[in-house]
Amino acid sequence: MRIDILSVVPALLESPFAHSIMKRAMQKGLAEVHIHNIRDYAINKHKTVDDSPYGGGAGMVMMIEPVVACMEALKSQRVYDEVIYMSPDGDTLDQRIANKYALSKNLMILCGHYKGIDERIREHFITREISIGNFVISGGELAAAVFADAVIRLLPGVLNDETSALSDSFQDDLVAPPAYTRPAEFRGLKVPDILLSGHAGEIEKWRHEKALERTKKRRPDLLK
Repeated sequence: MRIDILSVVPALLESPFAHSIMKRAMQKGLAEVHIHNIRDYAINKHKTVDDSPYGGGAGMVMMIEPVVACMEALKSQRVYDEVIYMSPDGDTLDQRIANKYALSKNLMILCGHYKGIDERIREHFITREISIGNFVISGGELAAAVFADAVIRLLPGVLNDETSALSDSFQDDLVAPPAYTRPAEFRGLKVPDILLSGHAGEIEKWRHEKALERTKKRRPDLLK
């Protein structure tokens, strides 16, 4: 899988892909993440990529020319399954969306900044808009990192245990059950006996019951 991320502040994306699972995925050759500086396609020597909005108002808007120039340069090299814009009013990211895009070969992600992007980009060059929640952050970079992480960790071979992703929260519309590790007792706090029993079938039954119980209590919306 290849993910190309377009940003006006590419340095914000360096750390999320330089450590842990994302780093290992790229070292194994299972995923490629390429970060592109939209300023490299600016319309002048000052690297201008934004301008004041027509009609007045506060803030600046990302210009159509450098964004489209960057997109078209990348599209000339490969076909993209989707061109995604990280937007507060996009479809809310969930596990089903992550599962879908884990099957993709090439994805392009545009990170907004300032007061957003020229609407013509959204209307004519973006194929999907995705949000990570009902709130606003300084730019789309962190949202793009969240989306990429959610997708890449699902690729076969990325996680050391192939079944790990299948037991994540939301894969079956339930949150994950409680998890414990050594020691079996700490200051009188004990691990449930069933987890120490060695009875795999009973343990799985217990985990499902606890996942359902926790979902009913904490995320009843998932059961609708």
